[in-house]
Amino acid sequence: MPTGTLLIIDDETRLRQLLSRVLELEGYTVLQAADARRGLETLQQHAEEVLVILSDVKLPDAHGVELIPKLRARCPEAEIVLMTAFGTIPDGVQAMKQGAFDYLTKGDSDDQLVVIVDRAADKARLQRRVAELEKKVGAQHSFETMIGESAALRAAQNLARQVAVTDSTVLLEGPTGAGKELFAQAIHQASPRRLKPFVAVNCSAFPKDLLESELFGYKKGAFTGALTDKKGLLEEANGGTLFLDEIGELELNVQAKFLRVLETQTFTKLGATTPTAVQVRIVAATNRNLKLEAQESRFRPDLYYRLSVFTIDVPPLKARATDVPVLAEYFLQHFAARLKKRLPGLEPECLRLLQAYDWPGNVRELKNVLERAAILTPDNERVAPGLLPTEFYTLPDAIRATDDPHDRSLRAVEARHIREVLADVDGNKTEAARQLGIGLTTLYRKLQEYGLTA
Repeated sequence: MPTGTLLIIDDETRLRQLLSRVLELEGYTVLQAADARRGLETLQQHAEEVLVILSDVKLPDAHGVELIPKLRARCPEAEIVLMTAFGTIPDGVQAMKQGAFDYLTKGDSDDQLVVIVDRAADKARLQRRVAELEKKVGAQHSFETMIGESAALRAAQNLARQVAVTDSTVLLEGPTGAGKELFAQAIHQASPRRLKPFVAVNCSAFPKDLLESELFGYKKGAFTGALTDKKGLLEEANGGTLFLDEIGELELNVQAKFLRVLETQTFTKLGATTPTAVQVRIVAATNRNLKLEAQESRFRPDLYYRLSVFTIDVPPLKARATDVPVLAEYFLQHFAARLKKRLPGLEPECLRLLQAYDWPGNVRELKNVLERAAILTPDNERVAPGLLPTEFYTLPDAIRATDDPHDRSLRAVEARHIREVLADVDGNKTEAARQLGIGLTTLYRKLQEYGLTA
């Protein structure tokens, strides 16, 4: 049985009550108002609930057709059905132009009323669901949900926010795994194009001979196997944003074609004789030094200068050391939820190791490390240092100085003793800590300090 809230605006009390009874028997909750003013007041109070508004055309204080924009302003997702005792084609046409869902003549059968209201309610539910999903998507990819408070991240965010509201081309520079696509999505969501498509393509993921057809599309018969016309990613992104990751991988001939897109917002499909027009914003990303590549003729200088209208350096994780604890905790709880575990957090020594690490793979590497740790950590326990990959215990040779048997320093003697005990217990760190008379966390700290991986 249908459920939901309806609003009936009509100055005829008996008719209003009759319609309410019919629709309540169908499972709806019905609100009533005798004129436009009270209808708008009721809608103001119940805007999040009302799915369908049934309004008389001739109200004491308003004309129903002219009331439509005011109702829409109060409740954009609700559908409006107008009712009149004397239905006319011009009124019906005008109502539909103003955005009414349908137009009813009073006295029509109850069955027809219920069918129209059900259809209008279904559409309103769908619109509300779409609006909710758009809000969720926007929230997931906004600047506000980026994790971290470091100065380096804040500086990049401030630049991105300022350019987001424009149509300018943006070039995101930074190492692999630093979050360039996250920045691109946030720029799109903060722009006037946020309700239009965001299309991402990794230029290094396609064979070079296929990337051109993927970007620009082709006409039937353009090459062997082109059995139908195909839209390219540029057309798919029309009105929205096209994100080109690893743009340095574009072939020189494709670069020339793409330069034309930036200059004229037109391109020619493979096999076509006339250009196709699009209205699309370009956000590109690279982990290369494109300026140097352009100077050495490995990338077109004219394309580079068109792409670098507004350049943002996305900071590597090693420049965001203060963000590591909150990122690590976020990823840990994310994977714990997926694994249906309760993981209280990370041991202090484990966190210290994470902050001291250089992170060549950046945020992506940190995410992978925490996924591994979440899998290996028993339920209801904190992540121990020993569950981190071995590279977290490997220090430069200059720091170690533990392999010289003639080194009689306390540091060297202690390191050799720990190594011997670990060898005796076949690498069992819990047993080694017991025999050494120290805590397991202390043992892990000394392993890291001396560069021992046994």
